[in-house]
Amino acid sequence: MSEGKSPVTVIGLGPMGQAMVRVLLDNGHPVTVWNRTASRADPLVALGATRAATAAAAIAASELVVLSLTDYRAMYDILDGAGDRAGDRAGAALDGRVIVNLSSDTPERTREAADWAAGRGARFLAGGVMVPENLVGAAGAYVFYSGSQETFEAHRATLALFGRPDYVGADTGLAQLFYQAQLDMFLTTLSGYLHASALLGAAGVSATQFLPWAVVQFDTVSSYLPEAARQVDGHHHPGDRAALAMMGATAAHILDASRAAGIDLALPSAVKSHYDRAIAAGHGGDSWTALVEVLSKPSDQL
Repeated sequence: MSEGKSPVTVIGLGPMGQAMVRVLLDNGHPVTVWNRTASRADPLVALGATRAATAAAAIAASELVVLSLTDYRAMYDILDGAGDRAGDRAGAALDGRVIVNLSSDTPERTREAADWAAGRGARFLAGGVMVPENLVGAAGAYVFYSGSQETFEAHRATLALFGRPDYVGADTGLAQLFYQAQLDMFLTTLSGYLHASALLGAAGVSATQFLPWAVVQFDTVSSYLPEAARQVDGHHHPGDRAALAMMGATAAHILDASRAAGIDLALPSAVKSHYDRAIAAGHGGDSWTALVEVLSKPSDQL
């Protein structure tokens, strides 16, 4: 252990939690661990972590407590419910602690959790880890954080071990919102790629054959984003590129081709509906970024 390294508690020892513990240990931090299934701590104890007998004992061991759980409900079950011994309530040990919850949930539930923690004397940071567990601590890893900036700065050096710490604001729900926005793009993009592969596959074209052009498309899209961000923020969508109506016609052709190929229609139908609604709202001659004006509202309000 390196002299002067602060102790850290990690509660929740799934793959992500275990990866965080290993990174902390590798960097000389004394680490206390607790998990409802106690055997998950065994390999970490073998590496030098300390197993706490109860969740309350784990919290008492460190000022900085990192949670890596299924969701925020699990936090309440562990910290506000009975511990693994009758009558042991971990919530009573929270006073003066910094809780960094890296579990996934909604922004609203995150804000509620911050209020709950404050009511027990704890400071609360929310986080969203943007890499899988095998890349925790690796180059290129990053984690969104929100909550008190003062609390964040006090523990920045330790949190940076998991990945670049990106602080996004005092509103505790923002880290979850950024996390979900990134995954919104990620999941939708992957579905788009697989749908395109299925469309070609119906004609006997392999994904390997399509690969060079798919890579070009992925790389090219990023070049559109700086201008798109300006137009979205300014709610000004000059049609100096392919007008939205023309792209809507393309969306219709993709839907027709998918129908003819006998593949799933949900994704191209959704995309076409975006263009149809934007055209109906008078944006046919605008840039494709005008889609945001309909995507920002429930469809039943258009």
